Amino acid sequence: MTEAAETPDGEAYLAAIAGIVADVEDIGVEFARVKIRELRVLAAAGRLADAQGAPRNARVQVHDMVLRSISAEVAGVMRLTDRAVQRRIGEARTIIEGFPAAVAAWESGRIVQGHVKAIVDAGLNLPGELWAEFETVAIERCDGQTPNRVRGELEILAHRMHPRSFAERHEEAAAGRCVRLTPGRDGMSDLIATLPTVIAEGIHDRLTQQARAIIDTRDERAADSDVVATDARSTDQVRADVFADLLLAGTPALDDTRDTTAGSLGAIRARVQLLVPAATLTGADNGPCDLAGRSPIDPATARTLAGSTHIWERLFHDPTTGVTVATDSYRVPSGMRRFLQARDQHCRFPGCRVAAIRCEVDHTHDHAFGGKTELSNLAHLCQRHHSMKQFTAWQVRQLQGGVLEWTSPLGRTYREDAPTPAVAFTPAAAHPGDPAPF
Repeated sequence: MTEAAETPDGEAYLAAIAGIVADVEDIGVEFARVKIRELRVLAAAGRLADAQGAPRNARVQVHDMVLRSISAEVAGVMRLTDRAVQRRIGEARTIIEGFPAAVAAWESGRIVQGHVKAIVDAGLNLPGELWAEFETVAIERCDGQTPNRVRGELEILAHRMHPRSFAERHEEAAAGRCVRLTPGRDGMSDLIATLPTVIAEGIHDRLTQQARAIIDTRDERAADSDVVATDARSTDQVRADVFADLLLAGTPALDDTRDTTAGSLGAIRARVQLLVPAATLTGADNGPCDLAGRSPIDPATARTLAGSTHIWERLFHDPTTGVTVATDSYRVPSGMRRFLQARDQHCRFPGCRVAAIRCEVDHTHDHAFGGKTELSNLAHLCQRHHSMKQFTAWQVRQLQGGVLEWTSPLGRTYREDAPTPAVAFTPAAAHPGDPAPF
């Protein structure tokens, strides 16, 4: 092995990475072309079924049989079941015929397949006559963002465009909450709970905190003794065990964290981060609220959480960019941190959506090398990307407005704008006769 290949910053290493990245780009373009062609062909199959199965006075069954026959024919080539192909034909028609602007943006390379899926999934919540208006705005929102980053924002956009209020639709959906048991293999089963989003997020957050407390205690004790730890459970395994304990015993049956720095498991409570518009908080608006850029929640739940918490902030957004520029609260022992949580919402590495409340505040220019502890030099990074910044050749600098500019080892730059809150509004245009502002 050559010395250049052994050195991470060697020329051979960088040349190899550059070749891989170029190949990935080429494959992405080719994949998009082929996938769009496949969708158009499947959509054409569906239209053919419509034409052949809809003569004058034809029954619905005739059309269905034609579609089944065509699906079976195509399935033989695709090596799938006819049911699977029939489902794909329906999905292809929805995408190609229902969201043509999104397909065109995908074909031109402006967005990727994940964006199209996010647009279609969110748009299907709307009546068909609003799809064109929705996708026009949605494509703009996707520009420069990864699909997982923009998905929650698109859902909120669709909910706000819907002719029925989100609160009304959520109330109907909440009536379908349930717990289901699905038998699995080897003596295992899946226990699935369908719950309001904020409840589900809170449950998962509390389980995660408790699991980490148990693992931290285990690691702490192992470090203080020569005894090899017998508990080798992963975070997922501990989380599942605590979940079972809480449901069966009401409290964690086994709490090894007592009298340690981790604290008592039973005292750990769930944390969620909400963005609630002032109009929604006062009841003047019934639109959805944003759960840390993750997904929308109903306004009634948001008001309840805002009323019961003793730490909450009022946020001020730039009316043009929507970026948070200031925050206040009744208690300000860590105002700077809360400002950054409001501004960043999540980890600021490109594409990452780990919520800010579970990230670390990082000095963009390292404090050890003179970086100041000020808003223009701070941003949230999750543990994974904080480590990457420290121990790899990735570099970052912070521009005005909380913009981060990341540079990869190949010299490629990725601009990471401060996220626009999904619940931000722009001032309404004044009408003749309106009172003057004061």
